[in-house]
Amino acid sequence: MPQTPIDAYTTFAQRDLSGREVTEDTYHIFARSGITVFETDDGLVLVDTGIYSESAAMAEKLRDFSQEPIETVILTHGHMDHVYGLDAYLLDGQDEPTIIAHENMADRFDRYERTIGYNEAINARQYGGTASVYGRLENLEDSLFGWPDHPPTTWYKDGLTINVGGLTLEIHHGKGETDDHTWVYCPERDVLCSGDLFANVPPNAGNPQKVQRYPEGWATALREMATKEPRVLCMGHFAPIVDQPEEVSHRMRTIANFLDTLVERTLNELNNGAPPHTDIVHRVSIPEVDEPWFEEKYHDTEFIIRNIVRYYGGWWSGRPSELKPASRSELATEVVALAGGTENLLTRIQQKLDQGEIKLACHLADYALEAAPDDKSVQSLTATVYSERAEQEKDGVSKNIFTAASEYAEDGRPFCSR
Repeated sequence: MPQTPIDAYTTFAQRDLSGREVTEDTYHIFARSGITVFETDDGLVLVDTGIYSESAAMAEKLRDFSQEPIETVILTHGHMDHVYGLDAYLLDGQDEPTIIAHENMADRFDRYERTIGYNEAINARQYGGTASVYGRLENLEDSLFGWPDHPPTTWYKDGLTINVGGLTLEIHHGKGETDDHTWVYCPERDVLCSGDLFANVPPNAGNPQKVQRYPEGWATALREMATKEPRVLCMGHFAPIVDQPEEVSHRMRTIANFLDTLVERTLNELNNGAPPHTDIVHRVSIPEVDEPWFEEKYHDTEFIIRNIVRYYGGWWSGRPSELKPASRSELATEVVALAGGTENLLTRIQQKLDQGEIKLACHLADYALEAAPDDKSVQSLTATVYSERAEQEKDGVSKNIFTAASEYAEDGRPFCSR
């Protein structure tokens, strides 16, 4: 049976609502994602809006600190947990705020509108550990993916500095988790809002189901932020870090060095005759980071290596048979025949599972399910294999994808819809 799914954020971000004044007239409120609010003479500047489902509670918490209207909104990037909750913060009858975002965010929202079904499916796997896209929806028409109700009104390209009610806000672009990412620095209050460019975990620079990410640009952004040595760091996830500017700078540079080293090592292997991508993943030596906070709770560094290969090397795996492959079911049927039938293959899968060779058990289980998706014995053993695989994984993304795979198997679905 599938393991109880975990929310991928639970492993590294607080879920109970929390809010505090981090410095004078500046507030940070967060649960699964966070917002930063600057109080000015002209009203409030809001950095991000939080997850839609939690925005009402976060807005209520904000009103414990200030009753002023929202004058300006700065969106750090276009992910679901940062941009769709603005309605909850607006006071009745107030003017529409200025909403600032990087120009690449427009392409993101256009892409979301064209890939609603895909995004709901992959998020169901990643965050819910489930094969169902309807865990929170009656139908796909209820999806948030697309343009938000309050779209950006001001777009910038390289950088922008604004003054709101006597307060300066430097708005910087940096590629990293996304190509539309923004970080914000307020010099008067020495507060830096990093969005998701920094968190107290290794960077999510290679999500296996998402579009291209940018480890080199991420490293550059981290070094630029580190030069500020802010007294207050407000992140998109995690509690703020206050009065530890040297430690903040150190952590940012540590992650930047890690990413740059990983890129160079991956390119060295890629340049060594353009081997198959899986071979590169196994050959790259992952840089060691001896820091207690640097723990793979959310995702696996192997994903970053694959992302680097994708960026520089294209989609082809490098294996000739996979350039124009046979269908999965055709190949799986041949593998089952070579094994001497489904029963023999199931016996081998169980042996590998018993011997602790879980990765090989997963490969063989895939073939079994793809060849005989309606076979109850195949469904049961494949579900068990992926349930145990999920149990063994350390990071939330892997746990949930493998948990979803177990559910797919129980339904007789080889990790696809019918």
